[in-house]
Amino acid sequence: QVQLVESGGGLVQAGGSLRLSCAASGRTFSSYYMGWFRQAPGKEREFVAAITRSGGGTLYADSVKGRFTISRDNAKNTVYLEMNSLKPEDTAIYYCAAKLESIYNPSEYDYWGQGTQVTVSS
Repeated sequence: QVQLVESGGGLVQAGGSLRLSCAASGRTFSSYYMGWFRQAPGKEREFVAAITRSGGGTLYADSVKGRFTISRDNAKNTVYLEMNSLKPEDTAIYYCAAKLESIYNPSEYDYWGQGTQVTVSS
């Protein structure tokens, strides 16, 4: 089992940047594929980005491709989401998640954090 805690959210102007972090508990972090999701008010949760266990493979939603970068540091049990050129439509609660199955397998994620709020003002 793994526990996830996100941090780094906040208020930023359009065009600005934020870096989210997700710290995982446990000694098996490197066994998990990791993802970032977001949920805006009144909308369903949507996929943002995912990364393989080694960090060598990544996936992105079209809406963030070229602006967001997912990375991980297995020595620090942490996954990151670097967000640049932020837009008001990026405003949402951002969640990190973990699963044992590959990110290339459309399976559900097993573990979720509590989320961190990102607000982008115009």
